[in-house]
Amino acid sequence: MRKLVLAALLVVLTLPAAAAELWETLPPTPAPIPTDRQGEAAVNGIRVHYAIYGQGSPVVFLHGGLANTDYWGNQVPAVAAHHTVILMDSRGHGRSTRDARPYGYDLMADDVVALLDELKIPKADVVGWSDGAILGLDLALRHKDRVGKVFAFAANTQTSGVKDGVETNPTFAAYIERAGHEYSELSATPKDYDAFVAQISKMWADQPNWTDAELQTIDTPVWVVDGDHDEAIKREHTEYIAATVPHAGLLILPNVSHFAFLQDPKLFNFAILHFLGDE
Repeated sequence: MRKLVLAALLVVLTLPAAAAELWETLPPTPAPIPTDRQGEAAVNGIRVHYAIYGQGSPVVFLHGGLANTDYWGNQVPAVAAHHTVILMDSRGHGRSTRDARPYGYDLMADDVVALLDELKIPKADVVGWSDGAILGLDLALRHKDRVGKVFAFAANTQTSGVKDGVETNPTFAAYIERAGHEYSELSATPKDYDAFVAQISKMWADQPNWTDAELQTIDTPVWVVDGDHDEAIKREHTEYIAATVPHAGLLILPNVSHFAFLQDPKLFNFAILHFLGDE
């Protein structure tokens, strides 16, 4: 009997570890895609890094909190085959600078409009992830004439829409750690990561906090999109946004999380192109 038990234990110990589910992975941040149409625009009191690819109707990609434009590397080739793609680092993120003004989604949305003004783009569609998706909705609320369609992935419109303890989720914790390293590599103030996080965390504590009545004023075509295993956003909150914004569509992507654009870029790109009318 003892030999059988030992043999069984040996089999268990030598079995390969179960592979992580796709939604539990955090694929590498794509490398920057070279372009001769990039720069740092002096707008709204800061310097905003931007990069432009492709030709056609303009689409602005807005990344999530703590991230940078490189995260969209898997989307650029697919979408730039049909559109002019504009990437921008949000204030204080990536290669963009920040000032002493408190962070707020309205201020960050105004940065987007200021960059569009600088680039002489009167109107653009928006693809946003997390904070970037919130900015897309902010633009649809406050700058209706400047935004066409909004693809809002992993947004929340109230602070209660975020899951408690998201920062302890292993995938999300790995992202936060990675973002710190990327900040030190890209930022003009590489040693200020803690101060930057403290500044933006004050915004996250209180914003966004839009009412039903405010959301119901949105008349821009919106897709409310999320992964079925999002670590950060409550599913019921995603469904609430789609039910409250007039004529909004709801799309839940399978087997992916808050980082779907990295985990399953083919599916994510298909959804974007379908929404923009290219598939």
